[in-house]
Amino acid sequence: PAWHEDLEKAEKIRAVLLPAAAYYFLKVRDPKGRPVDPVARFHLGNGARLERLNFLGDVSAKGLKQAHGLMVNYLYALDEIEKNHEAFAEKGVVAASPGVRKALPTDLPSRDPVPTP
Repeated sequence: PAWHEDLEKAEKIRAVLLPAAAYYFLKVRDPKGRPVDPVARFHLGNGARLERLNFLGDVSAKGLKQAHGLMVNYLYALDEIEKNHEAFAEKGVVAASPGVRKALPTDLPSRDPVPTP
C-alpha cells in the first residue's frame, strides 16, 4: 500500500518497470505478430509514434492496480502518420521515440532486434 509515495521504493520499481514496459510495447507480440496491447495496436495502426512511458502517470487506485501507475503517450506527428502506419501495417514496425527505445533492457538477445521506422 502507498508504495508510490515512498521515493526509495518507487525508484526501485521504476528501474524495473520502465524497461519491462519498453519491452512489452516494443517486442511482445500475439500469435498474429501484432503488439499484444490493444490500445497500442489502435494508435500504432493509425500512424502514431510511441512517444513516452510515464512512470506514476496515473496514481489512482485503478491506475496502480492495472499498470502500477504507468501511462503511455502516443504522438500523432502529421508529417509521419502515413509512414508510421505503412511501416506498422506492412512490417509490424513500431514507431517509437528514442527515449522509449533507450528504456529497452540492454541484455536482450541480439537475434531479436526491434525494427526502426
